[in-house]
Amino acid sequence: MKTIIVAGAPSAGKTSVIVRLLRHTQAEGLKAAAVKFDTRSSLDPERYARELGIPAIGGHSGYLCPDHYFISNMEEALEWGLSRQADYLFIETAGLCLRCAPHIEGVPALTVVDSLGGLQAPQKMGPLLSMADILVLSKGDLVSQAEREAIIFGLGTANSTAAVYQVNGLLGTGSLALWRALEQTPDIAGMEGRKLRHDMPAALCSYCTGEKRVGRRYQTGSVEKLFSAEAPAC
Repeated sequence: MKTIIVAGAPSAGKTSVIVRLLRHTQAEGLKAAAVKFDTRSSLDPERYARELGIPAIGGHSGYLCPDHYFISNMEEALEWGLSRQADYLFIETAGLCLRCAPHIEGVPALTVVDSLGGLQAPQKMGPLLSMADILVLSKGDLVSQAEREAIIFGLGTANSTAAVYQVNGLLGTGSLALWRALEQTPDIAGMEGRKLRHDMPAALCSYCTGEKRVGRRYQTGSVEKLFSAEAPAC
């Protein structure tokens, strides 16, 4: 089963890109399935089932880091896709903080970048962008040609090995070329023994475990300060 991890900042257009890719998959007579990892709620699984008639499930991380929740359930997500006899499995993750990356070695990694995020967006996204195999620039119709070219240059600077595609999620422009590229990706049979391409953020601190009180006396675990004890603020 071909398995593609789709990541990106909130509202970057990940789901719209996936819908376009799913339509191409169905047009080729292939079976597809989708998994959506989010933080609190998502209607995307229902959208996949309603619009495309494909099996789809969703998971909500709640108080957990969404990428920690994602990677803890990746093996189960793959097994679920295989149980549905899918030819393609699209897995979308929330990926909010941009410090880490949900990408896994040997599993095709696609990151969606919002053109409206600004010219500095590629430098702010960290390993989520720099360790992807494919970069998709969305909403390009909402910025000028000069801005698109500047963003694409920034993408190439942040990740010189990834292929860059421009896809309009609403109209589908550019999605066929992207799908043809995904056709060339390897099949995935399992997750055991694979590794993340980048480590997750350091944990745990007292706030991770429910602390609400503000102040040094309540802070334990992995805590990093703006000013060290030896160098007081000026």
